[in-house]
Amino acid sequence: MVGPRGIDWTGERCVPWTDDIQVIYEHYHRYALAARYAFGRRVLDLASGEGYGSALLAAHASEVIGVDIDEASVEHARARYGGQPNLRFTTGSMTDPDLLADAGKFDVITCFEALEHVAEQDELMALVRARLAPGGVFFTSTPDVLVYTHEHGNENPFHVKELTEPQFRALLGASFRHVTVLRQNVAIGSVLTSDREHGPVLSQQLRRTGEDSWSVGTGAPHTYLVGVASDNPVEVPAAATMLDPQLALLGAAAERAAAPLRAEIERLTSDDGGPKYRKVIERYRPRRRATEGPVTVSTSDDPLVSIIVPVHGQWSYTRRCLQAIEDSGTRVSFEVVVVDDASPDDSAEQLAACPGVRLVRAPENLGFLRAVNLGAAQARGELLVLLNNDTEVRPGWLDALTEVVRGDESIGLAGAKLVYPDGRLQECGGIVFADGSAANYGHGDNPEDPRYQAVRDVDYCSGAAILVRRDLWERLGGFDERYSPAYYEDTDLAFAVRAAGHRVVVVPNAVVVHHEGVSHGTDVMQGVKRYQEVNREVFTEKWTGALAEQADPGTPLWIARQRVPGRTQRDGDLVLVADVTVPTPDRDSGSVRLRCLLDELVALGHRVVFCPMGPPADPAYLDQLHRAGITVLADNGLREQFLHEAGKHIRLALLSRPTVAWHLADRLRICAPQARIVFDTVDLHFVRLSREAELVERLGGAPETSTMLHQRAKLYRELELALVRACDRTLVVSDAERDLLADLAPGAPVSVLSNVHTPGPEASPDGRPGVLFVGSFEHPPNRDAAYWLAGEIWPLVRRQVPDAVLDLVGRDPTNELRTLDGHGVKFRGWVPALDALYETARLSVAPLRFGAGVKGKVGESLAAGVPVVGTTLAFEGMRLRHGAEVLAGDKAEEIAAGIVSLLTDDALWLRLSRAGQAAVAAQFGPDVARAALTELLG
Repeated sequence: MVGPRGIDWTGERCVPWTDDIQVIYEHYHRYALAARYAFGRRVLDLASGEGYGSALLAAHASEVIGVDIDEASVEHARARYGGQPNLRFTTGSMTDPDLLADAGKFDVITCFEALEHVAEQDELMALVRARLAPGGVFFTSTPDVLVYTHEHGNENPFHVKELTEPQFRALLGASFRHVTVLRQNVAIGSVLTSDREHGPVLSQQLRRTGEDSWSVGTGAPHTYLVGVASDNPVEVPAAATMLDPQLALLGAAAERAAAPLRAEIERLTSDDGGPKYRKVIERYRPRRRATEGPVTVSTSDDPLVSIIVPVHGQWSYTRRCLQAIEDSGTRVSFEVVVVDDASPDDSAEQLAACPGVRLVRAPENLGFLRAVNLGAAQARGELLVLLNNDTEVRPGWLDALTEVVRGDESIGLAGAKLVYPDGRLQECGGIVFADGSAANYGHGDNPEDPRYQAVRDVDYCSGAAILVRRDLWERLGGFDERYSPAYYEDTDLAFAVRAAGHRVVVVPNAVVVHHEGVSHGTDVMQGVKRYQEVNREVFTEKWTGALAEQADPGTPLWIARQRVPGRTQRDGDLVLVADVTVPTPDRDSGSVRLRCLLDELVALGHRVVFCPMGPPADPAYLDQLHRAGITVLADNGLREQFLHEAGKHIRLALLSRPTVAWHLADRLRICAPQARIVFDTVDLHFVRLSREAELVERLGGAPETSTMLHQRAKLYRELELALVRACDRTLVVSDAERDLLADLAPGAPVSVLSNVHTPGPEASPDGRPGVLFVGSFEHPPNRDAAYWLAGEIWPLVRRQVPDAVLDLVGRDPTNELRTLDGHGVKFRGWVPALDALYETARLSVAPLRFGAGVKGKVGESLAAGVPVVGTTLAFEGMRLRHGAEVLAGDKAEEIAAGIVSLLTDDALWLRLSRAGQAAVAAQFGPDVARAALTELLG
């Protein structure tokens, strides 16, 4: 008889006594969800493991059979749970087509924590289909490889085939008409419930923003995917919770973990341990003491940045400010100049004892404004940072400010994002209205809200934390002393910076906690604070002309929040751009084009809002857009709020790809009646799918595959042509596609806006041994081209040039192309920057046999001065001629001959390199895209 703990916790099969409480929450919750559908039903539990899940289901089902491939686990399950009459366990493989062949049909089949352990997932699905009753429900789960492996860094040797969410959906969708995928993550938090059975679900998550501060954001993270599949519609909850209200598992785990530590503490602090061991305990469990002594700040004798901190008493705040600067891990060299403005406490003495701090003593109480001017006069850095002493900077703050200002000579002043100690947003750039009144944009909101992430031109930034070029500061005379002792001096400085021809921006990555009101309180009727109202009148009088161009009070904040260089605040149009995902320009050519268009729209002086309609984006690519000044709204609720509040100000809506355009076009007609709605095809999907279907037929592929592709092509043709007729204008990437649409949708306005490439310097063939193929291998045409190139074309090249080497470069999530490595072929996978490869490539190859649109890989290579050999299809719509700018051929022998020619003929190489660069400049240069966008904007 196997005992109650007859098997051990291995990290794979969950057992109820594991110390890993996260695993228990995850596994039990999946079975709890399935149990809701098991009442009175026959249930098959595949990969039943220890048996706890089968037992849970048996409490509700009429019969449960648990199956596992491990005999020891089955024996244990029989011994532990065999007392339930409606539950039995058997040994077997879930990919065995004969498993339980005589057991009849099951109403519910579960298969948790097992899918990723088998390579033959199609065989598993075939077994499920064979054993599931008509209308039955299948439950399964798998880790999301993008989160579990790539984001969390788990390397699980027992997982032989992990899936992304689209792959998981596709696997289930191939066998079932109705598929729902839920995302699962273990969470500790709070649950609010109501007596309503149905209603919307609000998901929120708590984030730490500081040592003692938190913020709340929308959404919920996930690690695992749980699929519910059936041929009949299944009502699946929008969200499911499983609670541990007494924290029973957590408490038990804590007790087990604490027991050895508690015994050791008792031993060390016992009489036998003596004072020596008590000192050891005190070292690691010190008594709390108030630390108010001097702070050492690691400053530089040759600073790039001078941080000016005015002080009038409040040593405890000043100390925290200095400590935060020291702890922020700044990379740039800096100095700290503290101006003691006749402090009434011992601040001056404390500061004098702080190593690394340059102390400047004011002869008398000058007030905030004059104290800052005094400190700035002592600065040695190229850049000045004005920082209140009631602030605590966050890691990376100074690097973020410095990087933005030094990266753009037009920027004269940059401000930080200010947050309250409780985590609420205090300000992300300020707004000044035509009457001189001001508003702190975002006051009281969540600082992680997408509206507050983009680098933006703003009216002003609070002087609590701003960076300004020292030469500009000196030219302007510093803070205008007519605002002494304080208030409106920062607003005045921002207007003066702009009047001098520079920009004022807010940098959201520079986060500073501000204890607002510490120095001057919050009552505008008394003390120094009263100058807030007095100086508003001074400011209004000084800047009467500039204020006439500001937005009126009551202007929607979506307009007032962001200035456009060279325009007035009253010129408040917006441009909305939408696509499936945030562009990833180092991964696919469509993203290169989209990113270029976004940058051009910003350069043309428009407020750009980008809406990704698909899965969450990589934060690194989001940050790229934020740094470019583009606001990104990925949340559907925020998109709706934006359309409701700012729709009438949208001038242009550029909708990329048919699914996105179909989703948004009608909504924009209602919310943005003035907007020109433009359907950006990227490529004509129905053309690409039709060509793929024809290639499958030509190569003798499976008839069902070509039939499916033809059906998809037909659906996309209807969708794309409907959008062409419905939108105000359609963009295509080539003359060929424009001509095709002219035949299929006569009278519909269609324009060409192709890829964007900037030609590099002239190149030489010397020192260029390589042959290059570039493409994202998520895209079927690129996968097909790579297999054809490596399998048929490259052996022909190697017969004539035996030492030739082909580099296959591109993102391949499944790594299936690694099988091509060898025999002169190197599979490099994804490479973040291609410049070095183009500098050593003799030529690139584009042997595409199906597809549509203009090929970014061709334009990119030609722009770099690297000649291209490819199929006729690869050059479609690019006005590139065989023998003049490129070498073309549609047979393996023709492409191989072109490769050999360019590898061996320097004169031909030079001629094609120069001609290719000229062709790219004429057709795809940035000025061509800029002209097309200007025409769209009317």
